[in-house]
Amino acid sequence: MVKYTSMTDDQLVNAYIQGSNEAFDVLLKRHQDRIFSYILRIIKNEDVANDIFQETFVKAIMTIKQGRYTNNGKFPAWVSRIAHNLIIDYYRQEKSENMQSADIQEVDVLNRKELCEETIEDILVSEQIRSDVKHLVEQLPPLQKEVLRMRYYQGLSFKEIAELTDVSINTALGRMRYAIINLRRIAAEKEIVLTV
Repeated sequence: MVKYTSMTDDQLVNAYIQGSNEAFDVLLKRHQDRIFSYILRIIKNEDVANDIFQETFVKAIMTIKQGRYTNNGKFPAWVSRIAHNLIIDYYRQEKSENMQSADIQEVDVLNRKELCEETIEDILVSEQIRSDVKHLVEQLPPLQKEVLRMRYYQGLSFKEIAELTDVSINTALGRMRYAIINLRRIAAEKEIVLTV
């Protein structure tokens, strides 16, 4: 008996390609709440959101069956992109069906913050936060700074950090914990906001 729930998304896609509908059911269950919530948050109409949600996964099935899906560990982002495109299609169709009077100023239904990748303001705020964090990290004690850089900037696991720094995993975790506590304290003292 194959244990589908413990498989990665890409393993489930491969199992589905090999003919296992159960593998796709697990994929659907794993991601349905997040995808539906995303669609509903933008559409704000449950019936339409349900239609777009179903169309999203039908499109995903068709693309996989046609061999056009690339296994790259990014299945959730890929499905979200399908939903995003279908939402845009829905608004385009709505716009063409609802012709407005010449008296009414034209409204671009596609010019919505929810449909944008990132605004200039978002980019500037993110850059400022990154800059602030970089300055805060420089004020940490050397051992905490080292663990934080290895974890977040180099993407190392705590096991790898422990081996490279010749300490136990608990010590590496403890240093990270204190680094985060100290970052929050320094940020609070300097009144730096680290959220958008």
